[in-house]
Amino acid sequence: MSPTSPGTDAGAASTRGGLATLGPGALRLRAALDGVFTGWAAEVGATAVQYPPLMRVEDLHRLDYFQNFPHLAILGAALTEEAAPAYATGEPRPDTVPASHLTEAGYALPSAACYNVYLDAAGRDLSDGPHKVTTVATCFRRESHYDGLRRLLGFTMREIVCVGTRDEVLEHLQLFRKKVSEHLAALDLPVEIQAASDPFFDASAGRALMAQLFPVKEEFVFDGSLAIGSLNFHRNFFGERCDISTGGGEPAFTGCVAFGLERWISALTARFGLSEDELADRVEAVGGR
Repeated sequence: MSPTSPGTDAGAASTRGGLATLGPGALRLRAALDGVFTGWAAEVGATAVQYPPLMRVEDLHRLDYFQNFPHLAILGAALTEEAAPAYATGEPRPDTVPASHLTEAGYALPSAACYNVYLDAAGRDLSDGPHKVTTVATCFRRESHYDGLRRLLGFTMREIVCVGTRDEVLEHLQLFRKKVSEHLAALDLPVEIQAASDPFFDASAGRALMAQLFPVKEEFVFDGSLAIGSLNFHRNFFGERCDISTGGGEPAFTGCVAFGLERWISALTARFGLSEDELADRVEAVGGR
């Protein structure tokens, strides 16, 4: 994993090693963007939920996460009881902690916001209609390289998720395809909607058949290379793994619309060359129409 060099980004105070420090203007712009997305979530009746910052490894095994995405996983571990005293001496230490000094990892940092939605709904019967949730999370992905706000090790993801029948989920995704497209046009932020494979997908993984997890994915792509949002249709994979059923007793289907907030900041600053405060004004004006 090769970190980027220290530097500045138009939407951040600084970025280094895939980590961004956002200043007041960028924070205001991120809040303005998220305000638009949470407004949309409220319009469709999505419940706002905040999940824990870590996920249990045992839960990710339930979703075949490590079979499919081992190259992106970042795990959380503590110092062993044997190693910890040596760190309390105040002696100079290298920049990394050797694996031999760490406990076994029972937790992982999330790489997408929606996994917890399906785990939280495990065993649920959706006889009364679709289950819609919006959540935001700091997500983490181990990548081969990082690039300012365009590609980060840690970034903010807002998702609006629908769990229900196939038709209910497809209707949800089609609604947001239209809603996001119209909003981008009003902002005068040009994008292309491109069919895509899932960014987590590792073709070398034995069980990682893309048709299992993400047979349908579309991305909103700015400047030919920067995906600022996506529409994801998971079929009934998560319904089966989490024992979520519809009124007819069949495994539920799931789908989500996802927004990378720092990527939106990067796209807006590149497009207009305005300050973050000016861009926040623009986003708030368009979002209020």
